[in-house]
Amino acid sequence: MFVRSLVLGVSAAALMVGGAQAADLIIPTTPEPIYTPAGFDWEGLYVGARVGGQFIGTQDYGVVGAGTAFTAGVVGAAVGVNFIPVDPILLGVEVTADYGWNNASLVQPTGEFFANLRAGAVVTDSALVYALAGVGVATGNNAANTVGLYQLGGGVEFAVTDAITVRGEVVGQGDFSSVGTDSFFESTKATVGVFYHF
Repeated sequence: MFVRSLVLGVSAAALMVGGAQAADLIIPTTPEPIYTPAGFDWEGLYVGARVGGQFIGTQDYGVVGAGTAFTAGVVGAAVGVNFIPVDPILLGVEVTADYGWNNASLVQPTGEFFANLRAGAVVTDSALVYALAGVGVATGNNAANTVGLYQLGGGVEFAVTDAITVRGEVVGQGDFSSVGTDSFFESTKATVGVFYHF
């Protein structure tokens, strides 16, 4: 009887040890989190450079007198800051400085400086469409020759890296002078630019 009890006890102990080892083989795991890259961060400070052209009509515009319509080259820079108060709406403030020239000597070199407000929508993680409105001044070679300006327009901007965007923009421009015939838009400026976002 003792031998039978001993065999039963050893067998039970062996079964329990085997069960414990089998339980050790089941390792509870949790799924690894899947990380997806975040979209481009449109908020914050940015700086950039741009080039383009400006078509000036026959009416008096800025420091350019009325006469023959012509196209001028434009090179400039911009600095601004963006905010996203509610996704996908973007609001921004931007300051631009552009230098225009015309190789036909139809106009003296001019500088245009604008303070702009931008409002747009982030349509995808890497694409922004926006409208723009601004006021500024045009200056010529003569420091006394300064005229107030305004502009309205819009553009599209695309992120190409996690810090760099490219932009295309078109604006209609006018001045606050009432010399001669005065249309609302007396000039059109189109630019493309590259911007670095901090």
